[in-house]
Amino acid sequence: MNPSIKMPPQVAWDSGSLSGAPLMQKTTHLGDLNGIFADDEAWRGGDPALAVYRVEMLDTPSGDGELYTGVTHLNPGRVGNEFFMTRGHFHARREQGEVYFGLRGEGLLLLQAENGQTRLERVQPGSIHIIPGLTAHRLINTGHDILSALAVWPSIAGHDYAALSGGFALRVTTDILKLMAKEVQNG
Repeated sequence: MNPSIKMPPQVAWDSGSLSGAPLMQKTTHLGDLNGIFADDEAWRGGDPALAVYRVEMLDTPSGDGELYTGVTHLNPGRVGNEFFMTRGHFHARREQGEVYFGLRGEGLLLLQAENGQTRLERVQPGSIHIIPGLTAHRLINTGHDILSALAVWPSIAGHDYAALSGGFALRVTTDILKLMAKEVQNG
């Protein structure tokens, strides 16, 4: 018997591009993010066709025991003084977790428990983020280049955007980022 060796899908670690398998892609534009940014006037003044982020995902089976794998590419930019971010979500099946791997760029992962408690994790190349169940999550690009993060999650998890219709409890703005940097300097 001669076993065959199959080449699995690949990720280019420097760019976050997926290859070697059928892909699904979705781009989210500024006009798709109504109600996401605090400064509604600044959001309305922006170009609705401007791409904020793109997700490419391996076209894999869904169902119990299956995993999805995808990469989010979040462009740099701001609406008012708030950084570009993903829509953010809880999982429809709240108990399901997720793992993010930072690939390129710099930013933050905003995590929020159901009780509204928040925390931030720095996302950068090589960072690993374990997102527990019962936790909403959002990527925020605080840098000048594209922020790319690889994600792996159970295909049964689903997305619940409606639970955050009032927004996350914490907003990351240029002022907040400056304050956080000052706190780090002062120890």
